[in-house]
Amino acid sequence: MKKVISLVLSSVLALSVLAGCAKTETPAETPAETPVETPAETPAETPAETPAEAGSIAKVGLGLVTSIGKSKDLAEGAATGQVDTVMVAAGFDADGKIVSVSIDTAQDKVGFDDKMQLTSDTAVAGKTKIELGDEYGMKAASKIGKEWFEQIAAFEAWMIGKTVDEVKGMKLVETVPDEEDLKTTVTIKVEGYIAALEKAYANAIEVEGAEKVGLGAEVSIAKSKSAEGENGALAQVDTTVVATALKADGTVAGTVIDVAQTKVAFDKDGKVTNDKAAAIKSKVELGDEYGMKPASKIGKEWFEQALELANWMKGKTADEVAGMKITEGVPAEEDLTSTVSIKVAGYMAAFAEAAENAK
Repeated sequence: MKKVISLVLSSVLALSVLAGCAKTETPAETPAETPVETPAETPAETPAETPAEAGSIAKVGLGLVTSIGKSKDLAEGAATGQVDTVMVAAGFDADGKIVSVSIDTAQDKVGFDDKMQLTSDTAVAGKTKIELGDEYGMKAASKIGKEWFEQIAAFEAWMIGKTVDEVKGMKLVETVPDEEDLKTTVTIKVEGYIAALEKAYANAIEVEGAEKVGLGAEVSIAKSKSAEGENGALAQVDTTVVATALKADGTVAGTVIDVAQTKVAFDKDGKVTNDKAAAIKSKVELGDEYGMKPASKIGKEWFEQALELANWMKGKTADEVAGMKITEGVPAEEDLTSTVSIKVAGYMAAFAEAAENAK
């Protein structure tokens, strides 16, 4: 009898052990299936949809920052009126990220001799740093062996995909980038470029269907004057700048026009009379202060007329814009005669350049 009981107890214990083993297999199966299947499906679907809308240009902006700080009083037989205008054209997506950006600088010097007579040829159009290319001459003095246009291209590329706040938050040492991925490509000071980018975003207009943005500029010192009698010399630099956004078919999605009309005045002794540290406003920034409205035969301020011209360009190709009817430098198009009475040659040239440079 005892043997029978022992056999029964042994069988029960064996079954209990087998049952216990069966329970320990359940957790082994659950984690093996859950982590493998669930994450594999979720991440694969989510990122696949995000890039579809990312990168489309929702706004285009133009920013200008101008300085006369490097102008020099008459000394050792020469004086210089120097105007530096930094310009940025940028396209932003719906989240404010930079999709396209173009940076340039018009650095123009108007020279005078010991009698404050002009030594610069006022008939020669000024060139921007991008237009100068290797002629600008930075490469020889650069510790990384790169020309200005090469460094600015690297800086532009670094901006793509970032917001203005993210660009403003970049690491700087004495206004030079200290970001690890820029140390070998950018050694120029970037404070002015960031300030112009910030303006471009603040002033941006909405556009639809734009795929690229371009920057164009025309520079003239033609209105500069030598000293005459009690009237001191004047260095005047007019920098006309256009940012334009183009659709895939080449038609204009939106355009922004501005002018930095900058004057450096000298007294009869050849000293600069301007406050060199003062902020200089463009025509758009001046707004009603520019003072064209009272003298305008159509009763419109400069910024209003520039806006009408930009709106007229919308939906047209660069060739169609270039084909505008003009009489004595003023638009003769039926839908512009009552809204634009300013001469437009400079704006048209800057627009053509912007369309050609669009990226």
